Amino acid sequence: MFKNKVIRYSTIAMFIAILAYFIIENMSGSASSSDDAIAANPQAYKTKLLEERAAKDEQFKSGDDSPIKDKEAFHGLHYFEPNLGFRIKANISPYMQDDKEVIVKYTDGTTEKYEKYGYANFSVEGQAQKLLLLKSEGTISVLFRDATSGKETYGGGRYLDYPVDQIKNNIIVLDFNKAYNPYCAYQESYACPVPPAENTITVAIHAGEVTEDATHE
Repeated sequence: MFKNKVIRYSTIAMFIAILAYFIIENMSGSASSSDDAIAANPQAYKTKLLEERAAKDEQFKSGDDSPIKDKEAFHGLHYFEPNLGFRIKANISPYMQDDKEVIVKYTDGTTEKYEKYGYANFSVEGQAQKLLLLKSEGTISVLFRDATSGKETYGGGRYLDYPVDQIKNNIIVLDFNKAYNPYCAYQESYACPVPPAENTITVAIHAGEVTEDATHE
């Protein structure tokens, strides 16, 4: 995961995201039953989400691998308010071409090899969207920008991560409430993967982590 302070994902955020995925997506054994459970008790979903965010704040404030330079001055990350409208079920079109290997650029000019897993197809505010899913080390990564990038959210884009073995029937639930910044958003000594140009959502995703001066929670 780490190589000369080059990080592929935020390990803290990835751990929390994957843990949350296991808890929420497997409450009843399927995405549809999970959706039903969340719809029946949205407050429980929000409470769990806020607990995950608090746990990440604590890790950033005290963890040895925290990207925060001045931990004494750190008072927590900032987010949009939880919004179930940005928890979206997407259909995956598996990537079937031979050129599955893709070279992803990093913010320090280096590159890493990923595998094209497929495309997530979904709609936001009635507009069709498509994101390339990248696979590496058993994890599916969604690296994206949207209309908030560089304004309310980190200009370099945000990420979502999912364990590949939990994606069933070519369906993925993109929970943008869990969209997080890479480590390089907090400290330039880290290098982070740059979202593919095609992974630009055409509308504003008002969910997940925001920049420090755009407090919504």
